[in-house]
Amino acid sequence: MGKIVIAIDGYSGCGKSSTAKAVAKALGFTYIDSGAMYRAATLHFLNHYLSPSVPHDVEKGLKTLEISFQINPDSQKQETYLNGLNVEDEIRTMRVSEKVSEIATVKEIRKELVSQQQRLGKKKGVVMDGRDIGSVVFPDAELKVFMTADLETRAARRQQELLEKGDMIDMEEIKTNLSERDRIDSSRAESPLTKMPDAVEIDTSNLTFEEQVQQIVDLAKEIIEKEKDYAGNH
Repeated sequence: MGKIVIAIDGYSGCGKSSTAKAVAKALGFTYIDSGAMYRAATLHFLNHYLSPSVPHDVEKGLKTLEISFQINPDSQKQETYLNGLNVEDEIRTMRVSEKVSEIATVKEIRKELVSQQQRLGKKKGVVMDGRDIGSVVFPDAELKVFMTADLETRAARRQQELLEKGDMIDMEEIKTNLSERDRIDSSRAESPLTKMPDAVEIDTSNLTFEEQVQQIVDLAKEIIEKEKDYAGNH
C-alpha cells in the first residue's frame, strides 16, 4: 500500500488519539501522538519546577527535553518515553491535564516539538493528531481530518477514560476543563486550533468508535488509490 500523511485535528475529548491509533494500525502506518508529546513536555516542566512563563526556565527545560515512542512488546501498545523513561501513565493524570494548554501556548516549546514531529513524519506513512497538525506541522498532508463532538459527549468520554485509570472526577469539573481548553486552544496567538479549508469534518457525537475509524480509513484508501492511478498514468 502507498504511504501518505494523515493529519487529524479537533477539540479535546473527541477521541482523536484513540481514533488516530486505530487508523494507523488499520493502514500499517506509524502513529505520532502529539498530545502525548505536549503532555510529556508538561510533566518535564512540572517535575523540574520550571515555569513556562519564565524565558530562562523555558530555555533550560528545552535543553533536556527528548520525547520518543516505543511499542510495548507485552501489550503491543505504543508508549511515551521522556528522556528514556516510560511516562505513559503519568502524563494522563489530571495534574498534567490542568497544565498542558499553558505549556502548549509557549512559542519556543511548540517550535521544538513541531521540529521533532516533522522529523518523525519525513518518511510518510504516518498518522498524527493534535490541534495544529493540518495547519502547522503537516500543511501538505494528503488527508486532513477535523474531528468534533458536542461537549456532553466529550465530557462523558473523558470521564470514562479517567474512570478506567481509577480516577473518579466530577462531570462538571471535566466540562469546565474541556471548555477552558477549547477556549485557550482556539484563541491562542501561536498555532491556534483551526479547521483548514481542505480538511474533512467528522462529527463523532453519534458515531461509534468503529464508524469514525472506518470513515478515515476509507478516505485514506481513496487518496492512496488516486495517487497510484495518477502515478500509473504519468
